Amino acid sequence: MSKEADLESDVEEPGGDRPAWSRWVIIGGAMLAVLLIGAAIGVFATRLTDGDDSAAATPGAGSVEVGFAQDMSTHHLQAVTMANWARDHTTDPEVKQLAFDIESTQTEQVGRMKGWLMLWDQPEQATGAYMTWMTEPMGHGMQMATLSPGGGAPMPGMATDAELAKLRSLSGRAMDVYFLQLMLRHHEGGTAMAQYAQEHSSLPAVKALCQSILTSQGAEMDQMKLMLQARGAQPLPAS
Repeated sequence: MSKEADLESDVEEPGGDRPAWSRWVIIGGAMLAVLLIGAAIGVFATRLTDGDDSAAATPGAGSVEVGFAQDMSTHHLQAVTMANWARDHTTDPEVKQLAFDIESTQTEQVGRMKGWLMLWDQPEQATGAYMTWMTEPMGHGMQMATLSPGGGAPMPGMATDAELAKLRSLSGRAMDVYFLQLMLRHHEGGTAMAQYAQEHSSLPAVKALCQSILTSQGAEMDQMKLMLQARGAQPLPAS
């Protein structure tokens, strides 16, 4: 399946509440993660045996850990798709390198999360609404409003079908700028979700992944802000 086909999802699935792009998320997730799941299981199994009681702690449906792994995988896979598109269509070396870095990092993280879900005997994607696992107050001054998507986006920071269509319609500098704007907003939403999971999970492996997301995406957000400034553009409003 081509990357162009991955981005073409303008028709809503009948009988479901989720947008049409969720179909390619499921397919893309299987393709992207299949080579990484074995390694993820090995790493996670090692972590589980590091404590006296941790091996017995298996998160269940509705838990922060399962919800985070399911929803963040979906969130990451849209970033991977946008990064692949930008990498293949830009002529700007800085944008191409950033897109490659995002695709590589988030593909590995998706593989790790899908490995956990396999270990926990949970589906790769939950049915029903997103983010139902986020119900408690957040620390560090972050409000739950930060985690409320707007404008038709399924989760914080995610692009809508119309925005994805606009991205693939552009070329040159206009495409580079819009990619940076969409990805910066995407990262902002993802880091808010990772911060919540880090604060509310008691599982060391999940907390470690959340910290990795916060560190890598924090650095990339700083970089994208500078790249936008250098190109005379501003970030998009939060979604």
